[in-house]
Amino acid sequence: MIQQHIDPLGVLETTRRVVDQAVLVRIDRDAAARVAKLLAAETATPPGWNRDLHWEGTPEQTANYLLLLDALNFCFWGEPRWRVTYRGTRYDGYWALAAALKRALEAGLPLYDAAYLAGLDAARLQQVFQGEHTIPLFDARLDNTREVGRVLIERYGGQFARAIEAAGGSATRLVEIVVSSFPSFRDTASYKGAEVRFYKRAQILASDLAGAFGGTGLGRFNDLNRITAFADYKVPQVLHALGILIYAPALGAVLDQQREIPAGSPEEVEIRAATIWGVEEIRRQLASLGHHWDAYRVDWALWEMGQHLPSGVRPYHRTRTIAY
Repeated sequence: MIQQHIDPLGVLETTRRVVDQAVLVRIDRDAAARVAKLLAAETATPPGWNRDLHWEGTPEQTANYLLLLDALNFCFWGEPRWRVTYRGTRYDGYWALAAALKRALEAGLPLYDAAYLAGLDAARLQQVFQGEHTIPLFDARLDNTREVGRVLIERYGGQFARAIEAAGGSATRLVEIVVSSFPSFRDTASYKGAEVRFYKRAQILASDLAGAFGGTGLGRFNDLNRITAFADYKVPQVLHALGILIYAPALGAVLDQQREIPAGSPEEVEIRAATIWGVEEIRRQLASLGHHWDAYRVDWALWEMGQHLPSGVRPYHRTRTIAY
């Protein structure tokens, strides 16, 4: 049993049960120790908040914008890739989303206004995402956008800042508030009859608030060290490439053939749970070496590695989901 003050969200506890019972994915602790030694020698720190591609308004407007940003922060893979050109540069993936929202806000669309979001129609959101090809899961993104506006009006007077203030400086309490208030953020699964919690987008929202506000005001939290890794596509790919995640041959064949893995399937849940604990194992190994990194910093370092993987690395798993 993991103590509640260490794991207030239950992410570590519920994913540990999956890792202990998993049949398709396992964690190589020796490989994690080797990677921890490599990271311990690194002097790089997570980059500052990207103000070129993220929008800023008043504190209240910025908080609403960040909630929308992470309500839409999922599933960018597919061919052909959706891309957005902003100020002469082409972006894909998450950065295309950030660029599209900033472009629309600079053009005068009030994407921080709850009433506007609640009533947004498909044509206008298509205009926001205009670029090369089509953003995946558009209908889900429209639903999430409207949900953000509707819930903000119904529960928080149109201002996400009220939810942040209700969290009292606790990132994990804010995650709980977001997950309970906004159904699209309820990132859970079932594995052998038990609930598994990941809360990827809700946790990254707390991290984004801290980054955008520089750890002050609406971004001041006293427990960011209780945020876990963000279980997505890229980090497990990197963990596997580093030898930390070991896949059963049958699962490896699915990845090699780039076949879709259904959301909520045992394969997907095992990959995501092992991702949480692969990062946690590296974090603990770093601590044993006298380097006290938070899980999200380990996650960032692995994500950065993922931007420069050599050709021939096994593909990331492909799951159509709004969770990540």
